[in-house]
Amino acid sequence: MHILMVSHFFESHLGGIERVAGHLSRQMIAQGAELTWAASAQDRAPVDIPALALPCVNPTEKLTGLPMPIPGPGGMAALWRAVGRCDAVVVHDALYVTSILALVMARMRGRRVVLIQHIAGIPFASSVMRWVMGLANAMVTRPMLWAADRLVFISDTVRRDLIGDPARRDYALLFNGVDGEVFTHIGPAAQRLPEGKRRVLFVGRFVEKKGLSILRAAAAMRPDISFLLAGAGPIRPASWGLANVHDLGPQKPAQLAALYRSADCLLLPSVGEGYPLVIQEAMACGLPVICGAPTDRADPEAGQFLRGVPVDLSDPDGSAARVVAMLDAPCLTLPERAQMAAWAAGRYSWAAMARAIMGLMAG
Repeated sequence: MHILMVSHFFESHLGGIERVAGHLSRQMIAQGAELTWAASAQDRAPVDIPALALPCVNPTEKLTGLPMPIPGPGGMAALWRAVGRCDAVVVHDALYVTSILALVMARMRGRRVVLIQHIAGIPFASSVMRWVMGLANAMVTRPMLWAADRLVFISDTVRRDLIGDPARRDYALLFNGVDGEVFTHIGPAAQRLPEGKRRVLFVGRFVEKKGLSILRAAAAMRPDISFLLAGAGPIRPASWGLANVHDLGPQKPAQLAALYRSADCLLLPSVGEGYPLVIQEAMACGLPVICGAPTDRADPEAGQFLRGVPVDLSDPDGSAARVVAMLDAPCLTLPERAQMAAWAAGRYSWAAMARAIMGLMAG
């Protein structure tokens, strides 16, 4: 089977969806599939996966933090040819132009499509952006969901938001995997900061929807806590002027695992999420997690370990106060952390997810 994997960026862009596409591509190749990964040429393509880099423009990311690579005529032609060479297409998230083009081309050429939906609506602080997002989901996302041959959700909260409860169409709920050789509670930890403060870790893109304004307000409220931010993006935490905020920049997987093992808590006060991969990785490393509600219910069985807090991007101070109160609440004990790590290691598998998706394509 020749599979065409389509995402908006390659994993070097450092986003969660792209990382999922990379993991699935490697697993499908390992399981015998012939695969090509198509994405915007804006970022470096992987060297170990056959890749099709599409020439695109991306005018919205710097302005709004919302990435939207748009292929030009050459990119569209290349994507058309790639769809024609494949047996099935795996599309990541419905709203991206690359996804829309891939699904339309696949329908025109009679190729089977599996759509993996990662997120639903994003409650931006701007009422205009909220309106645009709602309109886009109504006019694009939902028709895309119905046009795909098979539909996969990586989060039950996203599933409920987009196709209701009970669901209005067939779907598969498949959670992202975790690299168990890297993300484990047994292994080296990152060196602690010399001041010996509690360490709260954030991992993700430095963009509005990830709750950076809430992190900034929480750090200002609690100078006794060190806030470690791993990632990159248009927002610059170093410009906040807060001595307890440490911008670590992008981290490799082994570095992230060491940070998970050395921190006291993962804090992800984001909105509009599906089930961020960093939450699953932190769990596998035994790190307690505080995240924006309702992300804590993305995997109904994981709710026993996760703590969700209501966050509102239009009220960063109020949201930060709720986050700080959660930080001061009793945490998981060491035996409970070990139990969580073992549970996550057994539940989240890239190989199992890839196998299930390939089964949907064959069916």
